[in-house]
This record gives sequence, structure tokens and C-alpha cells, in this order.
Amino acid sequence: MRFKQRSKSGLLSGLAIAGCLLAGAPVLTWAQSNPGLTIFSGVERPNELSYYLDFGGRRNHRDRYRLRVPADKMELGVGTFAISYPDYYDGDFDVDKMEVRVDGESLPLQEIVWNKPDNVVLLYLEEPVEAGRSVEIVFSNVRNPRFGGTFYFEARASTPGDVPLPRYLGTWIISIE
Repeated sequence: MRFKQRSKSGLLSGLAIAGCLLAGAPVLTWAQSNPGLTIFSGVERPNELSYYLDFGGRRNHRDRYRLRVPADKMELGVGTFAISYPDYYDGDFDVDKMEVRVDGESLPLQEIVWNKPDNVVLLYLEEPVEAGRSVEIVFSNVRNPRFGGTFYFEARASTPGDVPLPRYLGTWIISIE
């Protein structure tokens, strides 16, 4: 009788643990797709920008980066976005698959320049984005780096007609598996 009681309680404990593990697995996978909680990054909280990786941020796989700039960071109109990334990021970008979106609509781009030696992607807009608008910069068909890690992508913007010194908008802290 004692044996049956122990085996029942052991079975129930095992099922409870297995259920927790199975329920947590999708959450762990989903957590790799967005910024999550960042501690000790060196980037002040107001300067940390939100992003989303459509295909989970697996190393050496294709992905789509959705880099978001909130409306409160867009204090002035923007004619050019400059996205810089660290020199140890060895992923590849497809300049034919980049776009800037406002309210879900893709804006026409005049030119896209990927300056590999300086680790920066420049997106020149045909018409400037108005101040106070949320922007989503989408890099599709990106080949993630061969080795995982944390990569700091910085967003800078130039105002049309202004001195071409890009001003800092914030940083995306991107984690790849």
C-alpha cells in the first residue's frame, strides 16, 4: 500500500515537472526573437531601442530584422538613417531587401549604401520622414553571424538640408543564439 502511494506521488511530481518544461519551451524560443530584459548593457534605458527577429535569431541562418525607432526619438525630420554595427558582426545584409516603414507603409528609398569597411548601412530616403513618427527599418534576407553573441547596432539620423552630421537616436542590443 505504501508503495502505491509513493509511486502515485512520484508519478504526479514527474508529470508536473514535465508539464512545466514543455510549457516553458515555446517561451524560451520566443524570447530569442525580441530584446527581452537587458541588464548591465552599458546602454542607458532610454537609449535602448526595440527590435524583433522574425526567424528567431539563429546563428548562420537567414533572418529578418525589424529595427524600431519610436516617435519620441524622432524629434526632427529624417532624410538619412545610418545603422552602424560592430566589427565582429560577420553577418551579411541584402541591400535589395531593405526598407523603411512608417505606419506599415514602405517609403521610397533614393539609395542604400552598405559601407562594409566602416560597418555602416546608409539608407537615403526620397522624401524625409516627418518628426514625431514611429519608424520601422526592415532588413530582410539577412545572414546571421556564424557565431552567436550580443551585437550593438546604433541608429543615427541626418536631417535634410542640415549639416550632414548624423545625430544619435539609440541602440538596438541584438542577441543571436
